[in-house]
Amino acid sequence: MPWTRIESWPEDVALLKDAGYVVAGMTLGEGAITLDELVAEDHENLALVFGTEGEGLTPETDRVLDRRVTIPMMNGVDSLNVAASSAVAFYATR
Repeated sequence: MPWTRIESWPEDVALLKDAGYVVAGMTLGEGAITLDELVAEDHENLALVFGTEGEGLTPETDRVLDRRVTIPMMNGVDSLNVAASSAVAFYATR
């Protein structure tokens, strides 16, 4: 799985977009689509963004996203830790 680290966050997200990436952040935020819906969009170049455990994505990061994405869960579970959510998202978007 290719990955990168951006020096100036979130300002340099524009570099990803300029390179043709759709930037999708994993969030429970307003307007989030499901991970299945994101996969169905079939993006050739997709950059996934994960927030910190507990806090999630910052409002500054949320503002630069192209897509807000959630992993649907049952039985009152509202979130996964970063390792688990990234594993699910990487598998689904492979």
